[in-house]
Amino acid sequence: MSILQPQRLSLPAISSATASISYMISIDDFSKVEVKVGTVLSAEHVPDTDKLLRLMVDLGEESPRQIVSGIAPYVDDPASLVGRQLCFVANLEPRAIKGLESNGMLFAVGAGETFAFVAPDRPVPPGTSAH
Repeated sequence: MSILQPQRLSLPAISSATASISYMISIDDFSKVEVKVGTVLSAEHVPDTDKLLRLMVDLGEESPRQIVSGIAPYVDDPASLVGRQLCFVANLEPRAIKGLESNGMLFAVGAGETFAFVAPDRPVPPGTSAH
């Protein structure tokens, strides 16, 4: 080998699936998260905010849930969400956001140009669990 040629290093293989994961959890931890499909019944801007929408969502329960989500920058018209089925974390503790109680979290991916909702590819009953 000459000094002018770069030396190849043998590095352990890292799969692209785990290369960017910052924190690993056990299957027991994962099983605690309840992701369910919900049908959006109404959607409106939260007054005096730029990012928040107030969603009323049918998660297959006795009454709809209020979920406050920071998705307004990605939604031109909140009414366009009505009737859509999206995925929600259903078992988060309630949290007050701008004086409104939020009872879940919308699942979405990306930001900016890559933002997208996580949704079933066909209609399913509200409350259907992800697995």
